[in-house]
Order: sequence, then C-alpha cells, then structure tokens
Amino acid sequence: PPDITEHFAKLMETEEGVDVTFSVGGVMFKAHKMVLVARSPVFRAELYGPMREAGRKAIVIEDVQPDVFRAFLHFIYSDSLPPLDDLSADDYSEMIRHLLVAADRYAMERLKLMCQSILCESLDVQTVATTLALADQHHCHKLKDACIEFMTNMMDAVVATQGYKNLKRTCPSVAFEALEKTKRIRKA
Repeated sequence: PPDITEHFAKLMETEEGVDVTFSVGGVMFKAHKMVLVARSPVFRAELYGPMREAGRKAIVIEDVQPDVFRAFLHFIYSDSLPPLDDLSADDYSEMIRHLLVAADRYAMERLKLMCQSILCESLDVQTVATTLALADQHHCHKLKDACIEFMTNMMDAVVATQGYKNLKRTCPSVAFEALEKTKRIRKA
C-alpha cells in the first residue's frame, strides 16, 4: 500500500526543512509551504500569491483554536484525522465542527466531506439545530439534508431546545426552510 502519508507525517514531526511559521492563539506551528500549497488553494494564494507579505516572521491565524489547527495540520500532512480518542463525545463533535469550519476556510474539500459524514452520524436533539446553522453557513448540503431529516422525526423535541431558539433568532430563513421541508416530508 502507498506510504507517502507516513513520510509526510514524519516530515511534520521532525520539522526538517520547515519554512513557514503560524501563530495560533499564541502557540507557534511550523510547516512546509510546499505541502500547504499542494493541499490548499487558499494557502497557495496566501503564501505565493499577490497578497503575501515578504519577510514576515509568523502568519497569525485568527478565529482558530490551537488544538484545531494542530489537527488541521495533521490532516494536511497525513490525509487523515489525528487520534481524538482522548476527547469526550461532546468535545469530539465540537472538534469536528471546528475542523469543518477550517476545511471550508482553506478549501479542503476532502476534510470538509469527512467532517460532514462524522457529524451526520452524531446528530442528536440538543445539537441538530446548531449543526444545521453550521451546515448552512458553510454550504454543506449533505449535512444540512441530514439535519432536516433528523428534525423531521424529532421536531417536537428539537423545537424545545435552546439551539433551535438560537437558530430561529440568528438564522430565521434556515429555521423556516427546515420547518417547510419537515412539513413536506411529513405529508409524503
């Protein structure tokens, strides 16, 4: 079987030849520009495009937690998620949500699809409305459909949650769309 991902993962571990540094929440991460640009068109534009800043010490990444960025880099180098066994079920789902946001931000479609699949499998009454808002915001159609299907079967319980109340307040069009689709599905 191919072992290229093992070689790239080892490259990340040893930090040999690193040529870019990121500051994420005060934590420094070193990486290889060529690996990043090979995996992400956003990194390509940021590191080699007209927007690049010559001579800067570290690229500051806002709105991403260090643990999420570490997992994100792990995916970039290994094409797999890092072991997240030490996380509770809630923390695991939260990590996957944050990775989905990072995947969307850096145009990492494979990671985005993986995160959607994981979130589709872990939907529950308490988080489905929040997950629906996330799916809508990041154009995750598969996840959005799964949320609406889940809500169809559990609508009374979902409507009673704080997440649904927040969804109605912050994304009323998404809440309305979910209700309309749920209504159509129930009639069918």
